Amino acid sequence: MVLATLRRSLLSKARNWAKAPGVTLPDNLPINPAPAHINADISLPWALSLAKTAKRPPLDIAKELASVFSEIHEFSEVGFSPPGFVNLRIQDSALCANVKAVTLDPDSYGRDADGPKTKILIEFVSANPTGPLHLASGRGATLGDALVRVLSRLGREARAEYYVNDAGGRVELLGESIKARYEDKAPPEKGYQGLYLKELASQAPAEARDWDARAWGQYAMEALLAQHKKDMDGFGVHFDRWYRESELFASRAVEKALLFLRERGMVYDKDNAVWLGTAAAEGSEDDKDRVLVKSDGKPTYFLPDIAYHKDKFDRGFTKLIDIWGADHHGYVPRMKAAIAALGHPADSFHAIVHQLIHLFRDQQAVKMSKRAGEFVRLSEVVEEVGRDACRFFFALRTPDSHLNFDLELAKKKSSDNPVYYCQYVHARVCAIFREAVKQGVIEEGEALPGPNARLLTQPEERALLVKIAWFPEILKTVERELSPHPLANFILELAGLFHPFYEKCRVADAANPELSKARLLLCAGVRDVIAQGLGLLGVSAPQKM
Repeated sequence: MVLATLRRSLLSKARNWAKAPGVTLPDNLPINPAPAHINADISLPWALSLAKTAKRPPLDIAKELASVFSEIHEFSEVGFSPPGFVNLRIQDSALCANVKAVTLDPDSYGRDADGPKTKILIEFVSANPTGPLHLASGRGATLGDALVRVLSRLGREARAEYYVNDAGGRVELLGESIKARYEDKAPPEKGYQGLYLKELASQAPAEARDWDARAWGQYAMEALLAQHKKDMDGFGVHFDRWYRESELFASRAVEKALLFLRERGMVYDKDNAVWLGTAAAEGSEDDKDRVLVKSDGKPTYFLPDIAYHKDKFDRGFTKLIDIWGADHHGYVPRMKAAIAALGHPADSFHAIVHQLIHLFRDQQAVKMSKRAGEFVRLSEVVEEVGRDACRFFFALRTPDSHLNFDLELAKKKSSDNPVYYCQYVHARVCAIFREAVKQGVIEEGEALPGPNARLLTQPEERALLVKIAWFPEILKTVERELSPHPLANFILELAGLFHPFYEKCRVADAANPELSKARLLLCAGVRDVIAQGLGLLGVSAPQKM
């Protein structure tokens, strides 16, 4: 990977330079693409970061760094520009060698060999098994699953988990609600009102007539959980574990977590209740103390949540990522306070709150489900537009932005549809290879030689080579921002660069086999990177469309 090699060389040179003036280099210095008006591939803002501690103008530092970096032979041009950027152009031969490496082992392209081997647990979806999964659950599933895939590609030890809230009073309330539907009565006022319970009630066995509310609740919860698993499987999402809240109580983990907090002096008794004292704690983001055990001796929902996160750390995970729906925004500071109360650093826990999805058809808002009566089921949308469109559309936007999902656009077989646009480029490259075999330019399965840089001289060719080189850095951006949207947009941009190349540069030409093979290898790089990128988003890369 050419950029990983260049990053190491740049940092080594920068460290040696910094020794003389006694400057300390900040961690994680960025390597950014050069803006369009700069004739370069990389633009480094490092001098701007170093100016304060070096007590020198950033442009002077950029000039010195440019001189140092010019010794790296993989760069053909090195320059600097105000207010303090170092601009670097990569040798064409290095870019060509990179694309050859991609095609030799596409499944490992982007792995961060120098990165930390962090053990990360990502918990997502975790919808209460009291109703079907709705459309917003698909957004959380896309986000969590894509992060697990990308972090695993980078070399982190990432695991996916679904937390099943199957304990507490919700079982009885669900049971009362479905029992009422079975008896053709209205559910309790504070019960579950969805018509989906009528469906479940109609599917109950004959002996259900003798069930009490608890038995009905267990039946409904297990049936709904089975549907959750089926929906996630159909959505291409794998969980390493479906962790049940009831497991916490059965193992006495909730009691043990409370005892642990008490031993650390983090809880106190007041008004016959047990409280978590975090409001006055240093660095706490919570504005008040929280009840853990009510005066009747029953735990609040907060205590088992704390016990569950303690269990995550006890299993050896060092970084926890929770993905929650929009209605959980206020829960973030109290969970951060709980993590601190457990004795773990603030940066060991990160909550991602994704925003709502607004569904449209022909510019008209879709509010009702044809079957459920009060929300849109994820399975309905997947059935209508397909898994690929759902996942790609969900991945295109940052989690904290509202998403307008256009059903008709998602079904279009045209370049207006972003997922179709990307998949079509992959299919077109596959068609080019079939045509090359048909013309006798290459044989089926023939290994292509590394392209000679003197053959790929067109600007459209170089643009593709440079874009392919940035793929590993995009994966690191996904990790840094904890969102797959940089990857989805990168694939769109790569697909966009392929079209002018295809229009200008003839690929399969039997009269010019050497140039054809060089361009075929470039096409193979595009094909492989698009396939890898789509795969990390959980989207297919068809060979024919």
